[in-house]
Amino acid sequence: MTITAASLLAEGTRRLMLAGLDCARQDALRLLAQALGIDRLAVYVEPRRSVDARAVATFKALVDRRAAHEPVQQILGYEEFRGLRIAVTRDVLIPRPETEGLVERALELLTDRPGALVADIGTGSGVIACALAVSRPDLEVLAVDQSLGALAVASDNVRALTLTSRVRLLAGDLFGPLASLAGSLDMVVANPPYLPSGIIAGLPAEVERFEPRLALDGGPDGMRVLRRIITEAPRYLRPGAWLLMEIGEEQAGPLASLMAAEGFSRIGARRDLRDVERYIEGRWTEGAASVPLTGMAAEKVGC
Repeated sequence: MTITAASLLAEGTRRLMLAGLDCARQDALRLLAQALGIDRLAVYVEPRRSVDARAVATFKALVDRRAAHEPVQQILGYEEFRGLRIAVTRDVLIPRPETEGLVERALELLTDRPGALVADIGTGSGVIACALAVSRPDLEVLAVDQSLGALAVASDNVRALTLTSRVRLLAGDLFGPLASLAGSLDMVVANPPYLPSGIIAGLPAEVERFEPRLALDGGPDGMRVLRRIITEAPRYLRPGAWLLMEIGEEQAGPLASLMAAEGFSRIGARRDLRDVERYIEGRWTEGAASVPLTGMAAEKVGC
């Protein structure tokens, strides 16, 4: 009996629905396209395409992995982000739509800074560094991470996107590798771990079991790393430079107060499309009067 793409898609969808996955059909479609070596549209255009035994076995193996709640992005080995294909493994966070909003805001803040030097602290897969460098060919980006596994993934992405001349990868904890760059940066951007330790065990299996705890766990209140970045960043920022970070829910207030105490001005929290204060920013102007949480707190940005 001939096995078709349509029948395999239906079978895979049923299997993933039984596993309790909300996006069963979408995930089955992505996995089928991978097994067949075609794009998703081609599956729809040729639903009666016959599938050989080898591709059938490959697809069923992929579905089994997804049914065990392994993220589809890790199964495929990549995720799409602002039109870029970003390689991912279990050593890095899967890029999320919220972080697209962080990149968009960073580009806005850098509009009047040609040739800016930017540090991406906790780069993970390198997605922020790569997205900035692709969008602004004049930027130089320093991408820092303490995880050698993450830096290996970031290196693959930098090479694949031909950015090796403008994105430099550095191993170390936060600002450790930047000791010689005091007062040189035009921006520090970061998507650090910001989840409270106590909630991680209750996260979906795709996150709790398959994504690196180092990139998730922000300490008891989720702000341990965020605080360190705020207090350490001023040494490396030139006057008028920006600190921009992705943050967790209900963290904007205390972080804004700390930024004001450290000498930042024009401090603002921005909301994502779910109306969550997801990003915080401040301009380094040592000695200036600080104005925490400006009217930007009510503004939403695209994610």
